Amino acid sequence: MEPFERARRKFLRRFPGGFNDETYLAWERTYKWEAHEEWVAAFNRGNLRAQLSAGAHREIAAKAVKIESGRSLLFSFEKMALRDAVRSDAGAKRFADGLFELLCGQEALEHRFESWVAAIERLPRKKTRVLTWPLVTVFGFIAQPDTHIFLKPNTTNEAARQLGLNFEYKSRPNWATYKSYLEMAEVTRKKIRDLRPRDMIDIQSFLWVQGSDEYR
Repeated sequence: MEPFERARRKFLRRFPGGFNDETYLAWERTYKWEAHEEWVAAFNRGNLRAQLSAGAHREIAAKAVKIESGRSLLFSFEKMALRDAVRSDAGAKRFADGLFELLCGQEALEHRFESWVAAIERLPRKKTRVLTWPLVTVFGFIAQPDTHIFLKPNTTNEAARQLGLNFEYKSRPNWATYKSYLEMAEVTRKKIRDLRPRDMIDIQSFLWVQGSDEYR
């Protein structure tokens, strides 16, 4: 059986209604979409620019952290490391400026993503590292789910293996791996287009079902 046909059957066995299945919505989509809606309410582009111009870096960082903290996206150690990293004025400014450039900058996505990785890498660190794939990708995913996708390494690598997809993974966040993941997401979108995935939330959830121990 072709890998994507097997993956489709696995997904539909768990969620017979596909991406509109009530259980799918409850388990996988709704909490991610609610995070996006909360983000849009707090940070439309003009509002984010105005807050930056007013020097409200700590407020931006605190709000972003709060939106994510209520969802089961980052690991607890990543949540704590990020809260510590943006507690200082310097950390909050680095985070807020980097976030604006990632989401609203005029350069190509490659350069914006690399700048964002560099900003996260330079955040103050107490005990736990902040430069992880989930932390680097979660805010783009929440803010712009039509463009960005969330990366949990172990599950994504397993999904790629099961689907026979080339995923150029390296543990340190970098553009080549993220670009490879976006390409993997696009292949997935085309292969399951009859299921009508709405955005990267649905694509990420489909891949999660393939690679996660929760669904074995």
